[in-house]
Amino acid sequence: MTTRINSVLQQTTPLKLNRLLQLCSANLPVGGFSFSQGLEYAIDSGWINNDKETYDWVALTLTQAIAPTDLAVIKRLYCALQNNNFDEFNQWNQLLIATRESNEFRLADLAMGKALVRLLTLLTSVDTDQYQAILVQKNVSFVSAFTVAAHLFELDLHYAQSGFCWTYIDNQVAAATKLVPLGQTQSQNLLFELTEQVERAMHIANELPDDEIGASLPHLAMASAWHETQYTRLFRS
Repeated sequence: MTTRINSVLQQTTPLKLNRLLQLCSANLPVGGFSFSQGLEYAIDSGWINNDKETYDWVALTLTQAIAPTDLAVIKRLYCALQNNNFDEFNQWNQLLIATRESNEFRLADLAMGKALVRLLTLLTSVDTDQYQAILVQKNVSFVSAFTVAAHLFELDLHYAQSGFCWTYIDNQVAAATKLVPLGQTQSQNLLFELTEQVERAMHIANELPDDEIGASLPHLAMASAWHETQYTRLFRS
């Protein structure tokens, strides 16, 4: 184990680590923290009342929804970029958009994707010319834009997937902190506990064959759809 960790550290330069932190930062101006991904309705309906139930909700979603869709497709998108196969990239992008089970999920995915595409094209130190066939598409999933950013920042696949998991977990815990509500120490404990599920989620994603990509969690989909008409909301719909 020590040899493996040392090998990984040797391949990760301080610059790449900082690029990963920048891509996964809450300060990234893509609007991710304006969406609760169904969590607000679940809490308002009494499905989630404490830190234990928050953990169960987020861990289940990570391993049973994010892993077999977003994380699995990140692998395919990354390979398509490495092979300069933009047609294949765009096909996987369209599949991702089609998996969004509510108007709210689709809105969040496309709004964040559009914001990240715009940011990438405006970064003065990043050359996006080679990816114009992707970035000019009308609808770009946030997952797809995130993968392009990771590739531009020269992050390897596992770091891209791990970083994506962090953005999801961090978003959900931040939302739960306001909505349940949770104390700051409870939230930090949740971050520690939930990130222990990331390796499992990545394993599920990277072992999945193409014809098994996709997932449906009915309560999650319904929570997102019902959130659109919730009487009072802190988060976008």
